[in-house]
Amino acid sequence: MPNSLLLAAARSSRLRDLVTSMPLSKGVVDRFVAGEGLDGAVRAVRELAADGLAVTLDHLGEDTRDPRQARRTRDAYLRLISVFEEQGLADGADASVKLSALGQALPGDLALDHARDVCAAAARAGMTVTLDMEDHTTVDSTLDVLGKLRADFPWVGVAVQAMLRRSEGDLRELAGSRVRLVKGAYAEPVSVAYQDKRDIDLAYVRGLRTLMRGNGYPMVATHDPRIIDIASALAAERPPGTYEFQMLYGIRTAEQKRLARRHRMRVYVPYGADWYGYFMRRLAERPANLAFFLRSLVTR
Repeated sequence: MPNSLLLAAARSSRLRDLVTSMPLSKGVVDRFVAGEGLDGAVRAVRELAADGLAVTLDHLGEDTRDPRQARRTRDAYLRLISVFEEQGLADGADASVKLSALGQALPGDLALDHARDVCAAAARAGMTVTLDMEDHTTVDSTLDVLGKLRADFPWVGVAVQAMLRRSEGDLRELAGSRVRLVKGAYAEPVSVAYQDKRDIDLAYVRGLRTLMRGNGYPMVATHDPRIIDIASALAAERPPGTYEFQMLYGIRTAEQKRLARRHRMRVYVPYGADWYGYFMRRLAERPANLAFFLRSLVTR
């Protein structure tokens, strides 16, 4: 199945109902998602910490139009931070937050207010927060919220998608702060995004050079061996502790451990019942992920 169809499927409520109702789905999803509850996330974090890996936690959910659901998502992050503090896991940990799950599409400043609550709790616990970036229609709103949050929490990070044509300009403006550079995992029109893999890779390297030349904190989020090599060479010119690598939970785990021996390596750990959209984007990103899923359909 072409990647574009998988990305479209990530937005389909009908396919969501079908896939999430399949008895085999949970066992397959467990490779990429650290359980539906906070207990699973805690177990995963302890295992990763034992291997010298840092973490960022994503309570799964997105694109809510219900203020009550947005409030529940905020409360889930507050609970996460509280539990991490109680169990001694908070120091150096990060929370990844999708503003659309906090009410970005709803009127007023609901998402900003919820994000501010999460940042305040994180600051008290010794954690940081990074705003995930979603499709291109949310970029301006996300950067606006980021600017307002940084008035009180200058350490708040943000993800930037290299595939978006506008991102080179955004990265120049953000190069003095914490920025997670990703390739991008949304189906975007050609008018706003590069479509060819080579063009996306080149845009990623250009953005990486911009961040590495800046005085901020680059977060190199990639599984691409070639880009990892380029980033390692660029990072050799920076002081230790001024950058990090990031990878997704369950993908290239041996490489995660290898990188952790030489660099700071952070794993993006998603958890929660609303895993469908995240899971479908992981299938679209790499043929190996889709093959793993299809094999599971046959063998279970």
